[in-house]
Amino acid sequence: MGRSISSHAGRAIGKISKVTQFSDLGLSAPIADSVRAEGYTEPTPIQAQAIPHILAGRDLLGLAATGTGKTAAFALPILHRLAGANARTQRGTCRALILSPTRELADQIGESFRAYGRNTHTTVAVIVGGVAYGRQTEALTKGVDVLVATPGRLLDHISQGHIRLDAVESFVLDEADHMLDLGFIPAIRKIVRLLPAKRQNLFFSATMPKEIGGLAAEMLKDPERVSVSPPSKPAEKIAQSVQFVEPRQKVAALAKTVGEPGRDRVLVFTRTKRGADKVVRELSRQSISAAAIHGNKSQPQRVRALAGFKDGRSPILVATDIAARGIDVDGVDLVVNYDLPHVPETYVHRIGRTARAGNSGLAISFCGPEDRPLLKAIEKLIGRQIAVANGGTIEPGPAPMSAEETGAGARREGPARSRKRTRRRRPEQSHDTSRTEPHREPRTAPESPGNGLPAFLTAARSKPAATGKSRAARRRQRRESVRAASA
Repeated sequence: MGRSISSHAGRAIGKISKVTQFSDLGLSAPIADSVRAEGYTEPTPIQAQAIPHILAGRDLLGLAATGTGKTAAFALPILHRLAGANARTQRGTCRALILSPTRELADQIGESFRAYGRNTHTTVAVIVGGVAYGRQTEALTKGVDVLVATPGRLLDHISQGHIRLDAVESFVLDEADHMLDLGFIPAIRKIVRLLPAKRQNLFFSATMPKEIGGLAAEMLKDPERVSVSPPSKPAEKIAQSVQFVEPRQKVAALAKTVGEPGRDRVLVFTRTKRGADKVVRELSRQSISAAAIHGNKSQPQRVRALAGFKDGRSPILVATDIAARGIDVDGVDLVVNYDLPHVPETYVHRIGRTARAGNSGLAISFCGPEDRPLLKAIEKLIGRQIAVANGGTIEPGPAPMSAEETGAGARREGPARSRKRTRRRRPEQSHDTSRTEPHREPRTAPESPGNGLPAFLTAARSKPAATGKSRAARRRQRRESVRAASA
């Protein structure tokens, strides 16, 4: 049986603890050469622990925070096994299937497989939504060794007969908890039912909520379980800080923050798509180049924005949480939470875009008065208080003001002032015992022939307040009055 997650947390077990170089992992020479060409010599903890188990053909449950090298942890051993087998991929099939929650992550995984497998003859295809079917269909019908796909587009191709899954040898579910967030679990179950019974299953997730644990139990057979960091904890080398600002001050605070020296590549997260576009427009007015990436952008637009961010043409990328995981861009100097997320775990995934592969990074969050509960939830999750930016390169924004201190602001903002006055009056009104019935009087009075109603309806409406009868009794009385009047 696989060992428990807690028994593996933060360390390697047994033989795996001796792995300090990629050369210790026993990868084939062509793949080892590709790894060296990428500049990697030492495996990350998740790679050191997971790769030997995958090479041995075991199922694996990997729990690791974002940015720990999960992609190489499954890509390298899969490429090793595919290159070592002399089997030929049949038309309309694939030998390794990797499911990804987002288009960006799928593209990143595909790029990794191509880079690590450059010295082999392994074919790779990426199948995602938002682009034309033509080239995807052509690649699938020829057959492909490694298929990276999002669940929805893959099911589309399956339904059209472009691909079969009965030849899959290795199945990878990456970012499983994000799959849950996006509602892909039913689609994943449909796909799993189409896979052969004999296969290797690799299951990776940054967190392990109950629903994901259940899905893992369905998929995995006697899995090895590895974990390199406690779930929902950010990387230790990320310097986190919070800056208290009023909503109307956020753009100015962001412009100042990204203008500091050493901020060559900045990733900014907003809560909404419209908010992301607005931030880009406001920065543009201050002659600051930025690009937005979110669900309303077409796939070509998203590819251009991400490419510009990578090559430095757009040093600032403003994104919604669609990009919180899977965008593997080296050298992100700063992550800015322009809007704090409603889900605390999302904060961890956002700031995980910096301090990747053992590097250090910086994360700054803007917090308005109404965001204090969100900040407290985040601090509870990560088990520490986030430092307030003061001095250094960032000046602290104004702390949330009390109702008395915001008197001038309340006079400028009419709706807010109106709401506050209403709240102050409510306690006085709640003690007024005559409030309910006078509130109903305009609809029932005047009780005269001039109000346009028959006399029996006027009488029926006026009696309940006086008699105090139940609603059912009043309805019966009205029906009897109607029958009597019609007779």
